[in-house]
Amino acid sequence: MSSPLPLDSDTPYAGLTPEAVLDALDTVGLRGDGRLIQLNSYENRVFQVFLEDGSVVVPKFYRPGRWTDAQILEEHAFALELLEAEIPVAAPLVLDGGGTLARFDVSGQTYRFAVAARRSGRAAELEDPAVLEWIGRFIGRIHAVGAKKPFEHRLSLDIATHGTAPRDWLLASELIPLDAESGWKQAVDAALDAVRECFDRVGPCRTLRLHGDCHTGNVLWTEAGPHFVDLDDALNGPAVQDFWMLLSGEPVAMRRQLNDLLSGYEDFMEFDWRELRLIEALRTLRMIHYSAWIARRWNDPAFPVAFPWFGGRGYWNEQATRLLDQVEALREAPPSYP
Repeated sequence: MSSPLPLDSDTPYAGLTPEAVLDALDTVGLRGDGRLIQLNSYENRVFQVFLEDGSVVVPKFYRPGRWTDAQILEEHAFALELLEAEIPVAAPLVLDGGGTLARFDVSGQTYRFAVAARRSGRAAELEDPAVLEWIGRFIGRIHAVGAKKPFEHRLSLDIATHGTAPRDWLLASELIPLDAESGWKQAVDAALDAVRECFDRVGPCRTLRLHGDCHTGNVLWTEAGPHFVDLDDALNGPAVQDFWMLLSGEPVAMRRQLNDLLSGYEDFMEFDWRELRLIEALRTLRMIHYSAWIARRWNDPAFPVAFPWFGGRGYWNEQATRLLDQVEALREAPPSYP
């Protein structure tokens, strides 16, 4: 595929060899014993590194150009604020020199990286009401901290940043095949109109600092309960954003799951029940944003391998169908309140 718009670098991590990772850690006083494992992450590069002192750390090398230093440091400050409140999150370590964000130059590329202690766990059993209530309590505690002040530099979850902007970028990119573009454009425009109507019906809602990407892969379970990882997508937004990705199954099952989550949540934070009407709108925005996210990264060799189904006529036609389904979902009655 060709594009008149600049895509991300086609080799953003070309110089980030295992030796470079270990050398980078050396510069901040963390000496590896030579063993490291690359962990699953498309956006950044994340490793598990064994140190000579017997401990294990997880360095994260940020994708060049994605976030500003101020945005990354706000993520770090939020994680440390949560940790100070005894909320189990994977927070960055304070490195040699006193900061949480370091730099390392290799092959003409400057990589910014942070390091966290290893936090292991298993997938949470979301069929268990007690587990959901436990998770809900911690989300409530995260939001109680998040409500104290907004992010100043990080994104806000709204129609412009997660709907209109990615739509416009995709249409200008010429990545959508011509024989699929018209159908997708009609569908995405109809979906965004329905999303606007949904937000208008709900009216103004409180926004606060959120985890932002609170799905099952980012909530790990241990005998001590849940802990939350990967604040890379932390942003300002409505509280319900940190709930809906944990729901699955038929509507009755999702209502039960939501009841359990909110039963724990409201021990620490009051929930605005109007926000339930935003779930399908937020799902729609995520679909549009997700397509643009993959497209922007398409020159990165990891993405065609990970998403081989992306980009052809069939993909965009399927997306058009799904977006029109979302229009219907947005027109249906809102979920029943518990």
